[in-house]
Amino acid sequence: MKKFILFAFLCTISLQLFAQTAPAKAQVQKDINKVLKFSNDNYNMGNIPYGKPTEFNVTIENISSAPITLNNVQVSCGCTTPKFQSNEVIAPGQKTVVTLGFNGSAMGNFTKTATIFLSDNLIKTVNFYGVGVQQ
Repeated sequence: MKKFILFAFLCTISLQLFAQTAPAKAQVQKDINKVLKFSNDNYNMGNIPYGKPTEFNVTIENISSAPITLNNVQVSCGCTTPKFQSNEVIAPGQKTVVTLGFNGSAMGNFTKTATIFLSDNLIKTVNFYGVGVQQ
């Protein structure tokens, strides 16, 4: 009986701890819009010729009062290549650019993502999409 009560107590505590930590992750995503402004974070490439590489720029502006560091950019597949300055400090009021290249290896509709990792556990997912067409 004592083991059962102990088990029930531990389960209750575990659930309470989990319930308290889950909203914190959502809070990080919500706060990113208070410190950074993104352009082209949901970019429509339109029709692109099959096999023809193309790229576009995502501009990141620091709208906070503290510096933020661009740590890394990870892409969803090998067909996408990011260009950025790793560990770049973005001062308040300053901008930086992440260039995302796509090798054009899709026929028909495609959707790709890149995830931008910044200091203070800030994470932004950038989407781009379009249609690969035969020339």
